[in-house]
Amino acid sequence: MSNSPSSSTRITPRAWFVMAALAITGQIAWAVENSWFNTFVYDTITPDPRPVAWMVACSAITATLTTLLMGTLSDRAHTRWGRRRPFILFGYICWGISTILFPTVAYIKVTSVAVVMVVLADSLMTFFGSTANDAAFNAWTADIAASDQRGRVEGVLNLSVFIAQIVAMVAAGMLIDSVGYFIFFYALGAIVLVVGWVAGSLLREPPQPAVDVHQRSFWAEFGELFSLDTLRQNRALFILLLFIMITSIGMQISFPYMIVYLLNYVGITKTDFSIVGGAVMVGSALVAIPFGMLADRWNKRAMMAIALVVSSLGGILLSLVKTLPLLATAGFLWQGFAVAVSVASVAWLKDLLPEQNRGKFLGIRMIFWIAIPMIIGPAIGSALIQAYGIPTVSNGEAGFIPVPIIFQVGSLVSLLGLLPLFFTGKKHANRLPSA
Repeated sequence: MSNSPSSSTRITPRAWFVMAALAITGQIAWAVENSWFNTFVYDTITPDPRPVAWMVACSAITATLTTLLMGTLSDRAHTRWGRRRPFILFGYICWGISTILFPTVAYIKVTSVAVVMVVLADSLMTFFGSTANDAAFNAWTADIAASDQRGRVEGVLNLSVFIAQIVAMVAAGMLIDSVGYFIFFYALGAIVLVVGWVAGSLLREPPQPAVDVHQRSFWAEFGELFSLDTLRQNRALFILLLFIMITSIGMQISFPYMIVYLLNYVGITKTDFSIVGGAVMVGSALVAIPFGMLADRWNKRAMMAIALVVSSLGGILLSLVKTLPLLATAGFLWQGFAVAVSVASVAWLKDLLPEQNRGKFLGIRMIFWIAIPMIIGPAIGSALIQAYGIPTVSNGEAGFIPVPIIFQVGSLVSLLGLLPLFFTGKKHANRLPSA
């Protein structure tokens, strides 16, 4: 008997509130981690681009392994507190504490030791964030939504992403300019901790599936993720994941160095970036929210292809302009349509997830969406910066200022994602039922 919500099951107002609160808070934390953590390392530890690449890669590996292991574990959990809830509640609390502790690595005066510690601190924070958000929270949103509601859920979740991005981008730069990195990270960690505690306490789950007395061991089930049978049985899902992987590699070539590029090559201030970032996020919301609604009704493949081309052209344009209005326009095209691609692909992906193993397969998504792109992309970006960047010295440490080529190469790589998208075939392009 299936425990998936029926099409007549409505998501309660309480569940929408919990979903929005956890999504906004989690996305603020991830947005800061993906952008301002890198800038923090560049400004306070070393301008060498390699530590940023190492930090992003280790964080990606941690996120992927954590989501695979904890997602599979949450699929199998049967506790008095629920299936996903313990992972979400305690994960968010620890996520907040580790964020508060993160900037203390700057007190270490030996650069080589500081680099090692900042990588470890970021990985620890990522472990808790991925347990709470990537594994348990994302699986919970799939648990409570019927197939015909998932596009709407993705639209709301991505609205939360935009709200979080606006807060993170607009508030972050201004706050860092005015109070510094330390107070900013302390405040962010406190918000994650408190919201995670309150919303996690309010979270409710659908009835847990009955325990299968013949259930295989954890490691046998985990190992099944990497079998050829799994690939054959979920061919459309893996083709879609290949598309996500290639486009994400392209984005990660430039994104970790974006703020460093804008501040040091283009010459804008953190407050200027906040203004540009806020404008980009508002404009992007106007594109991606309708895109999520249309994803349930139209040809996803065509929508994703068009949005990918526009996003790549926006990335190239971003490398060619320097005035704030043009930076905002280029940033809107680059990021807004990249998020539109993500909205359609994630909605499609959740339709293809096997019903009883959503947490486990969301872990597979992390390999293609996070681990491989965040290892390969930043490494390519770092190599390009070292080969073509402008030499500089900051805090007595030698390094390089990023240059426009990272956006140009990243956009061209993203376009290669059109190849696997072509092989999805028209019959896979429309909304599909859960496997």
